[in-house]
Amino acid sequence: MNAQTPMETYETLYMRLQEVVARLEGGELPLEETLQLYEQGVRLAAECQRLLDAAELRVRQLQRAEPGPELFA
Repeated sequence: MNAQTPMETYETLYMRLQEVVARLEGGELPLEETLQLYEQGVRLAAECQRLLDAAELRVRQLQRAEPGPELFA
């Protein structure tokens, strides 16, 4: 469950992150499982952020290629 395939989308990763958060918020987990879920959540959040950063970079590159309204100020 921790291994990520190269084709995982932002949406898939975000859904997995939401599941982790829900389990953590539910409580009643042993400490070791809580720590494992937290670590998994941190990794998923970082990967989501990486994908968002890459998407923003693509948008910025497109804006430079074809000037138009500035989306990210």
